Amino acid sequence: MSEPAARIRRALGTWDVVVLLALVAVAVVGALTVDGVASPRFWRFVVLEAIPIALIALPMTLIVITGEIDLSVASVLGLTCSVMGQLWVSGVTSLPLLIALALLLGAVLGAVNGLFVTGFGLPSLAVTIGTLALYRGLAYVVLGDRAVANYPTTWTTTAIQPLPGTTIPWMILVVAALAVVFAVVLHAMPVGRGLYAMGNNAEAARFAGVDVRLTKFWLFVASGAMSALAGVFWTLRFASARADNGSGLELAVVAAVLLGGVSIFGGRGALLGVLAAVALLGVLRNALQLAYVPANTLTVITGSLLIASVVGPNVAGMLRERLRRRRTTTVSPSS
Repeated sequence: MSEPAARIRRALGTWDVVVLLALVAVAVVGALTVDGVASPRFWRFVVLEAIPIALIALPMTLIVITGEIDLSVASVLGLTCSVMGQLWVSGVTSLPLLIALALLLGAVLGAVNGLFVTGFGLPSLAVTIGTLALYRGLAYVVLGDRAVANYPTTWTTTAIQPLPGTTIPWMILVVAALAVVFAVVLHAMPVGRGLYAMGNNAEAARFAGVDVRLTKFWLFVASGAMSALAGVFWTLRFASARADNGSGLELAVVAAVLLGGVSIFGGRGALLGVLAAVALLGVLRNALQLAYVPANTLTVITGSLLIASVVGPNVAGMLRERLRRRRTTTVSPSS
């Protein structure tokens, strides 16, 4: 087999390509079997739903590659929405100022997670489960059961304004630009190689000169800031600030990251597969909703995909290793 053909074969065998092919298959089958899937309106809602998930999934990908996780992201989003609502009620009427304060708040909340994980050496799973509850509780303390919904229509319509000549919201360009930044950091810079090294063996990465603690700390800061940005978009899209905004969104984010091929044990993954998984879950969920599938069933499907995303790559890796060993045994000279 020629070298170009071998490269194509290896590329087609990657998990990223599998997810992309699954996305195309779901889109085609949905368009052929469910009324409305082929319409521009359907794809508008898919993008609107995918934007906050993609924003949070970008830093989450890097965090999971290092062997950590952040489960507080949806609560950071909710607390950001509550603070934005309270600030607006209190007389802060400048949108740029509100966005800046929201991003600062998200960065501080992420820094708290990072401090507990890197400063005190606590497991990120335990820490972020705790802050998941803490931040959501603080959101209710700030806003209670109220809903702040009297934002100017210029704000709310601008947030979901479509690109000229399309139904796709312009915010997809912001997501794309941020995705490029995160992809460059992960795949084209020394810090990205350090992230993979941390996920494979943090102690070895430390000996190789990687500042493991500081790097992880800033990843949690980035996660908080991006969750806050998702909270800003959420508030403006729905024209409502509520303490329960984004509840349960962490499940969709983690499902997308793991379904995208990022190993829950760290050290493996790529942003392309994650973004494809975000789109796949969005298309699947919206198509099933159009087919009148109950919400509880959608939750079961999301959970099943989450399990499959953990089990699938590991099973595939085991099968590849067995085939490799079998081929090695077959071609080796007999004693």
